[in-house]
Amino acid sequence: MYKYDTHVHTSETSACASISGAGQVKLYKKLGYDGIIITDHFFNGNTTVPRSLPWKERVERFCLGFEHAYAEGKKCNLSVFFGWEESFQGMDFLVYGLDKDWLLNHPEILKWDIGEHYDRIHGDGGFLVHAHPFRQADYISKIRLYPEYEDGIETINASHTNPLYNQKAIEYAKQQDKPVTGGSDAHHADSVHGGMLFNHELTNIQDFITSVKRKKDASVIMI
Repeated sequence: MYKYDTHVHTSETSACASISGAGQVKLYKKLGYDGIIITDHFFNGNTTVPRSLPWKERVERFCLGFEHAYAEGKKCNLSVFFGWEESFQGMDFLVYGLDKDWLLNHPEILKWDIGEHYDRIHGDGGFLVHAHPFRQADYISKIRLYPEYEDGIETINASHTNPLYNQKAIEYAKQQDKPVTGGSDAHHADSVHGGMLFNHELTNIQDFITSVKRKKDASVIMI
C-alpha cells in the first residue's frame, strides 16, 4: 500500500502554517509517506499573499509553497501534487485537478458564487472535496452542507480533537454516496498526521482523483 496526505499547508502561502513546503516534504519522507498534496489557503482564506497585488503576481506568490515542496520532493523521491483550499461563508473546499496556468487564466474566480464555482471547476476537470464539513470553530458561523456542489467528502481530518466531527462526516458521505478522502490538515511540524492508503503508486493528481472516485482503490487513515 502507498501512503499519501491529501491536505497539507505551507508557511510560504498559508498564514496559519509554521513549516515551509520543503520542510513538509522532509518531514513526510521521514514519516514514510509516498507523497503529499499541497492545499494552501486560497485568496478567500487565510493566505499570506497580499490582496493588493496584480493577479499574475498573486498567483505566482500563491504557488511558492507548492513549488518549493515539489523541488524538494524531486531531491528525496517524494511525490508532490498541487491543489488548494477555498472558503465560502466559513466552509472550506479542497480543489484538486487544476494547475497554476488554470489559476492564471481565471482571475474572475473570486467573483463566482458557490454554484458557478462548482460548475466552472468541475467542467474543467477539477474535483471538489468538502473539507472537514462538520467542524465547529469561532470562524464558522454555522454548518452548511452543499451536496450538489461537491464531488467528495473529507471524512477524516486528523487535526480534529473532537471525534464527532469525523464521525458525522463519515455518516454524511454514506448518506450522499460520495467518494471520501482523508488528510492531516497539517500546518506545523508537530501536527497529527493522517491521509490515505492506495493500492498503487499515484502518478499524478488525475490518478489520485480517478482512484478516489473508484473507491475500492483507496482507504482513509489516521496515524
